Amino acid sequence: MAEITASMVKELREKTDAPMMECKKALTEADGHLGKAEEILRVKLGSKAAKAAARTTAEGVVAIATDADGKNAAMVEVNCETDFVAKNDDFLAFARDLAGLVLANDPVDVAALSALALGAGTVETTRAALVGKIGENVTVRRFVRLRAQGRAAQYIHGGARIGVLVDVGGGKDGGDLVALGKDLAMHIAAARPKALRSDEVDAEDIARERSIAQQKAAESGKPAEIQAKMVDGAVQKFLKEVTLLGQTFVKDEKLSIEQLLKNRGATVHGFTVFVVGEGIEKKQTDFAAEVAAQAAAARGE
Repeated sequence: MAEITASMVKELREKTDAPMMECKKALTEADGHLGKAEEILRVKLGSKAAKAAARTTAEGVVAIATDADGKNAAMVEVNCETDFVAKNDDFLAFARDLAGLVLANDPVDVAALSALALGAGTVETTRAALVGKIGENVTVRRFVRLRAQGRAAQYIHGGARIGVLVDVGGGKDGGDLVALGKDLAMHIAAARPKALRSDEVDAEDIARERSIAQQKAAESGKPAEIQAKMVDGAVQKFLKEVTLLGQTFVKDEKLSIEQLLKNRGATVHGFTVFVVGEGIEKKQTDFAAEVAAQAAAARGE
């Protein structure tokens, strides 16, 4: 049996917000496998064990650029080490410049973007100079360029920590497609759908939710046919929660997004949402130890 260390318990607790003893029990049951332990906690504690999953760690901003006719847009995420630098004017200007370059040049990847001309040099030399000026590492993490089938709508939220692009088309009776697009982008920023519709949800995500639902149903002790209905119901509920069309509109709980679009005669062709630092583990610093180390270095120890 695998040794369950304090660091393993700490990592699981940070991911799930579950009590420490529950984390240790789950890790023991899972023989030290973090993913399995997280699933065990989901079965035992429900959504409480997943509430930390969307937390972000790295700092930075999302910047967006759009053209005049609303047919093309670009969004870029640029990261730094601290929230203080994320508010720095030079850092923010660099992010805006990159969004404009992506919109104008449509580079294939970050390497191609880094080679584009910017200022007196390239994006990469400008980035390096910025690092020297502000004293923190700066990285260009990702970007997307949208060629809208309809109209490109955008929204930036939370001090530029969340960015959304939506391709929305159609509209009837002279409806304001711009306003609808903004409403949809704001909804996406708040609700964070994983896909547009259920057939686009990752098969592994569905399988994981089905497995969790089956374990919960089995613990109910109800007849097999009832358990099967419970599992199907749980999976369908999950799909509604993670798909844009299935979600309830944040500005009107009586409407789903699918109903909203039908009422407006509109269609969403696709969307992209960037959350700064999503999926990036931030280095944890022991401040007291760091100060002690600096003091020792100053004394020549």
